[in-house]
Amino acid sequence: MKQAIDRMRQVVEAPMEYAAEWKAKVGRQVVGLLPMHFPGELAHAAGCLPVVLQDDAEPITVGQSNVFNFYCGFNRSIIDQTMRGRFDGLDAIMFGDHCVQLLGTADVIRAEKPDLPILFNQLCTTLDANWAYRETLGTFAQLWKELETLTGREVTADAVRSSIRLFNRNRTQMRSLYRMRRDGEIAISGRDMQAVVKSSMTMDREEHVDLMDQLLAGAPRVGAGSADVPVYLSGHMCHAPKPEIMDMIEESGARVVNDDLFVGWRFIHADMDETVPPLDGMARWYIEKNRRLPCPTRVIKGMDWEDYLLGDVERSGAQGLVILMVKFCEPHMYFYPEIKEAFEARGIPHLLIETEHEEMPLEALKTRVETFVEIAKRRAASKAA
Repeated sequence: MKQAIDRMRQVVEAPMEYAAEWKAKVGRQVVGLLPMHFPGELAHAAGCLPVVLQDDAEPITVGQSNVFNFYCGFNRSIIDQTMRGRFDGLDAIMFGDHCVQLLGTADVIRAEKPDLPILFNQLCTTLDANWAYRETLGTFAQLWKELETLTGREVTADAVRSSIRLFNRNRTQMRSLYRMRRDGEIAISGRDMQAVVKSSMTMDREEHVDLMDQLLAGAPRVGAGSADVPVYLSGHMCHAPKPEIMDMIEESGARVVNDDLFVGWRFIHADMDETVPPLDGMARWYIEKNRRLPCPTRVIKGMDWEDYLLGDVERSGAQGLVILMVKFCEPHMYFYPEIKEAFEARGIPHLLIETEHEEMPLEALKTRVETFVEIAKRRAASKAA
């Protein structure tokens, strides 16, 4: 297990260096993906390495003059990395439009890197509209053609089917690890669990599948019944929470049993249908994702994020909800009052932590988390009495 985790951590700490090594070895293009909805399978089938772009730990410096201070840390970091040349090794970036800030980020990258192809595709947001499936098919068909133009090679349906099978297998492996952690069968920290998912966003999928086989076979087994309070993490729609935050939560007496984080369950929860034509499989994967796990940037009538969270917290056995809200994340901010009201009505403890790219007062936050854990523990004991 240690060897697999160490390799994953190495990739997480230097994703662009990994991509550069892959490009030098394979001689194919590297395509950056912006969260949250574009299928890496299609870029993989085109022979490219799909890399989900992440924020980094560097302070915002040279990019500061090109971005508003009220943009979230993820967007500010992406712009800063662009200005620092971190993405110079990319051959294209696939952009979406799931928040207004990301549109501004796309404009800055276009201006700063005019020769870098931007594959900008607008996915529909009302997923139960009668035209949503048709429009999604058209969007992915356009992206398919754009990747063929980028690579100068035909992308065959068989190649896409093969990529879908590989990605599905990788997601299945990570979901198995999630289940084992939730059920108390393995001992794996939140930091390492994050590294598992985050490394899959960069690595060659076949290499990651091999590492996951090692990890599933070698993860240390533990008995159920941990004294730590089981909690559920929610939020962080585009990038990973700082590993230090994960450490702090666990050091406060909590045990994370599930989450809906983007660098987490949200990224791996839905497979593509391998039995239908690949374009249909991708479109259904996108259209149906919100029925499985609601996203605040997408709409389906009758599907509310707070209802999903209430149900999933109960299913996971969590005794409380920790909400990790990225500062200035408007989609999350709009939904938080409804989540707060729903959990208060059910008497389920919840704690809001606002995160940001800059340094955070972890010691002060730890006091709040320790108090929350104690409240959750006492409330669970009261219900059991």
